[in-house]
Amino acid sequence: METEIKKTREKTIQEKQQEGIVLYNPEGTNYKASHEIKCIECTDEYTRIDFIYKSPSYYINGGWVQIERNSFIRPVGSEKKYTLIQAINIPIAPTKHFFKRSGEYLHYTLLFPALPKSTRKIDIIEKEAAGTYFNFYDINFSKWMTIPHAGSQVLSNN
Repeated sequence: METEIKKTREKTIQEKQQEGIVLYNPEGTNYKASHEIKCIECTDEYTRIDFIYKSPSYYINGGWVQIERNSFIRPVGSEKKYTLIQAINIPIAPTKHFFKRSGEYLHYTLLFPALPKSTRKIDIIEKEAAGTYFNFYDINFSKWMTIPHAGSQVLSNN
């Protein structure tokens, strides 16, 4: 009786990029920071960015947050804007999320159209204007880490 054995192999970086991977910011779990990008997921359908925001201590009740409807991402060095599709767990202006106390954490997600696969750095822009907006410039997520899981192997006949 013969048995065919299929070997597993780890996917290449190119294969992972084709299917969409989640890149985790090594600083994304720094709970001392006031606002961090936790991770970025790039797929053929969308770009998902998860954030952690800590309400400031200079407001007794922590203040409030919201996100502008016209928020966008753009590859660094490009003029092409990918406008916000959906905000999860953060209201769109003029609606506000009011904190109950200072130091409270809010985890929220922003969804944008898919970026080109060659993108390595982006700007995340709530609004380019005077004021306090959630703007992040020159985010190089290409060197962020991935976390392997059971889905990171494929079957091969080699």
